[in-house]
Amino acid sequence: MENRVVITAASAITPIGHQRQEIIDSLVNGVSGVKELRDDRLLSGYVESKVFGTVTVPMEFDFERKFRKTMGPVAYYACQVVKEVLEAAGLDNAFISSGRLGVAFGSTHGSPTVQRDIYRTFFSNSREGFSSVGAVDYLKSMVHTTAVNITKMFGITGRVISSSTACTTSSQSIGFGYEAVKYGLQDAMVCGGADEYDTTTVAVFDNLLACSTEFNHTPHLTPRPFDTKRDGLVVGEGAGALLLENYDLARKRGAPILGEVIGFACNNNGGDLILPNMNGITETIRLGLENAGIGADQVDFVSAHATATKMGDVAEAMAIFRALGDSPLVTGLKGYMGHTMGSCGVIETILTLYMMEQGFVAPTLNLDEVDERCAMIRHTGTLRESRIRTAAIQNFAFGGVNTCLLIRDFH
Repeated sequence: MENRVVITAASAITPIGHQRQEIIDSLVNGVSGVKELRDDRLLSGYVESKVFGTVTVPMEFDFERKFRKTMGPVAYYACQVVKEVLEAAGLDNAFISSGRLGVAFGSTHGSPTVQRDIYRTFFSNSREGFSSVGAVDYLKSMVHTTAVNITKMFGITGRVISSSTACTTSSQSIGFGYEAVKYGLQDAMVCGGADEYDTTTVAVFDNLLACSTEFNHTPHLTPRPFDTKRDGLVVGEGAGALLLENYDLARKRGAPILGEVIGFACNNNGGDLILPNMNGITETIRLGLENAGIGADQVDFVSAHATATKMGDVAEAMAIFRALGDSPLVTGLKGYMGHTMGSCGVIETILTLYMMEQGFVAPTLNLDEVDERCAMIRHTGTLRESRIRTAAIQNFAFGGVNTCLLIRDFH
């Protein structure tokens, strides 16, 4: 027996806001969350890109010390959005600790801030410094730090899945959580991802000539998904969490239902680990439609991955056209906040849910002139009043991992 899977709570910390209404206002008013890169004595003088999708929410969350001591910045973000989700969902403590609730949550690296301090200590050639690195430092920095800090803080005893697949981290988390609930392995799953402010990621993409550099003095004008003047991605930070529940249980307890997850697909290009692959992306979308049991004509909105790289946007536009045609409206939400890395899938899903609820489609920010190589799809150039019934959220990662998540309006 397969269960219907619904979304009963959502929370996001993003470069364009934290609270739901603040984020909606940013989308409606075309507010960018991209700012100048903070000074970093290790890297600032060596990277050409000087912009970052920056969260302005102070990281002063009300956590007890016994929880804080194993958290780096990425875990702070993760635990805060999960706290808000559990409160909004109205789950009681008995259910949370029953084993019927699981966690699917990840990040790209763990906490790079903490890792940098550890490496600095290791290479200090000091026995005293070396011995000062302890278990708590590892718990802050390990790749599954978000998931296990969540289980610790809230007493969650169900299964733990901690994806770490770069840009598809949180979309995989939602997809794997969806499968766990759909097939009865858990009654509910807290799903999402987080990434903290990290200049080493900027350095990596900058080295690959994949970062935006032409708008260092006008950060709000980049990134530019699908635009002729796009010059690369902008690294960002943030976090998001969703609560997925078995529909029958959610209805029985009178939970608010924000939307329904109806399909998920994940595959790999099986080749180059960096360059985008149109065939792989196309197949992922087709597999997602098959999993959802719907036709391409039923998708009326696409949240494109659209990082604003020269090759990636072209490959994705062609794949969307091949799989879905030119009917659905397409928005690249990274134009507002940059590429929030491991959290981008869940944040973009939450923004899509907000647009579903409010009855509008936000335009792709900074899309002034569509690249003719991307012009075969239906770009959202201006704010539109439009009901989104079924949406596809697409994400593609270094390593060739592709995901497609299908959600349906529940109003």
